[in-house]
Amino acid sequence: MAAVGAARQTRGVYLVLATSGRTHTATRVDAAGAVIGELALENVAAFVAQTQAAEPAVRWVWHDTAAWSPELLEARVRVNRCFDLRLCHAILRNSVFTRESALARARASRWDALAQAGHAAPVDPLRPQHSTLFDFDDDADAVADGDLDVLAEFLRQLEAVATSSEAGRLQRLLSAESAGALIAAEMRFAGLPWSAQAHDEILTEMLGPRPSVEGERPARLQALVDEIRLRLDSPRLAPESPAELLRALSVAGIQATTTRSWELKQLTHPVIAPLLEFKKLQRLMTANGWSWLDAWVVDGRFRPDYVPGGVVTGRWATSGGGALQLPHLIRGAVRADPGWKFVVADASQLEPRILAAMAGDRGMVAAGASGDLYEGIVASGAVDTRAHAKLAMLGAMYGATSGESGRLMPRLARAYPQAIALVEKAARAGERGEVVSTQLGRSSPPGTHAADYDDSQSPAQRAASQERGRSWGRFTRNFIVQGTAAEWALCWMASIRNRLGQLSEGAWLTDAPHLVFFLHDEVVVHAPAELADSVAEHVTAAAADAGRLVFGDIPVTFPLTTAIVDRYDHAK
Repeated sequence: MAAVGAARQTRGVYLVLATSGRTHTATRVDAAGAVIGELALENVAAFVAQTQAAEPAVRWVWHDTAAWSPELLEARVRVNRCFDLRLCHAILRNSVFTRESALARARASRWDALAQAGHAAPVDPLRPQHSTLFDFDDDADAVADGDLDVLAEFLRQLEAVATSSEAGRLQRLLSAESAGALIAAEMRFAGLPWSAQAHDEILTEMLGPRPSVEGERPARLQALVDEIRLRLDSPRLAPESPAELLRALSVAGIQATTTRSWELKQLTHPVIAPLLEFKKLQRLMTANGWSWLDAWVVDGRFRPDYVPGGVVTGRWATSGGGALQLPHLIRGAVRADPGWKFVVADASQLEPRILAAMAGDRGMVAAGASGDLYEGIVASGAVDTRAHAKLAMLGAMYGATSGESGRLMPRLARAYPQAIALVEKAARAGERGEVVSTQLGRSSPPGTHAADYDDSQSPAQRAASQERGRSWGRFTRNFIVQGTAAEWALCWMASIRNRLGQLSEGAWLTDAPHLVFFLHDEVVVHAPAELADSVAEHVTAAAADAGRLVFGDIPVTFPLTTAIVDRYDHAK
């Protein structure tokens, strides 16, 4: 109860951490943006730990979580809540909700450069140095003594939110985005448990023993290359090269326009089967082979560099390690520590449910209430099979207008008029070059390919202009859905993090249940075996929390598929 009382007393209090030269400072600011006081710091980690012990609800403000978190975590200091100015600047600079704010209307500054640079060269304020990352002219409002003026930027951001047309939504988005940055840093620190031995065994089984000479193909790959060369009568062919492979296929009388697997599967020739197998194994070798294992798995942990907000829709990216493209072939190497389990959960049919909630389409919400949304669409009579329901929904969200998807769209529009009208409206806005926004206020870039044209253009130019407009419309159609799904996922993870923190009763991050992996609509928690069932319940409850945070009282459900396993590949 004491912690709850403390949280109420300090609600809305911020401590802004900054560095100038070799001096670290902490400035206390209240929710209204009034500066209460400032002090110099000798030991940042000790100050953060001591302050959080006395004021658990304080929110730390800094220029970039990726720069501040590593040394705090190394010192076994875990921040409860933060405000990441780099990520929040990118949102507020572009959101339609803040377009009239001073922040949005200001000329380009070093904060824009920082937001765009992401994690390419983060400044480490705990090891002060003058950054050479920024090449903009000095701006008195944004720069002080060669460093970013963190306090001034924070006050600008507070003002932008306070004067926005949707302050509540933006506050939830900025909180979720900042929480995501903390989670990314903690997942990298903790690492995903990984068995190098199991990984080697998988590669050996699939590819053959590791070559002793660098650059040499493993035995299985070389055998496939030999077979491909023989069947194409091309003894020096390097099938890794698309250009060489296309020429060899053409000489053999095989008409292929690309070397992509989906096209090759349509062809009939004895070389196709070994070629498809080669492409699969070559992709494994290149993306997650022995070189990847040596570079990315250290002391039994895989620590990728996540980039929160790295995609324009708000989805995460990675700047190294390829965590967001981890193939099922290699997931057998992801193994829980002895006495621990993985709790793996993924949100079922997330984007269609997001669309239903955004549109407030009660019919589509009801279709998903029983569990399988696609079966619910069939039960409503809108389409005749589950496969058709899935195809029609993909067409609605991605703009397919031809083929079977195009044929099914009118039926879907009659059954769920509000949902289909929402994505159609977003598409038309994109075609006109207008901006669209997610549920919480992340806005798309302005369109540069609007279909407008004038009488001086030729018919070919008009057609090209119209196609560019339609293409941008397909982007904006999906932007609102994918971007809102990313917001839901951030809120889900933030709630999981909060719930696991309460469950662990003050235990250190890696001694208690903690998030170790995230993939758009899927999370993995590493937990002591005796707590796994409780963790699974919290993960499920967190999905409901996320729905309420993003959509309020709309009764949309976000069912999860949850598994408690020793190995990641056993989850599905």
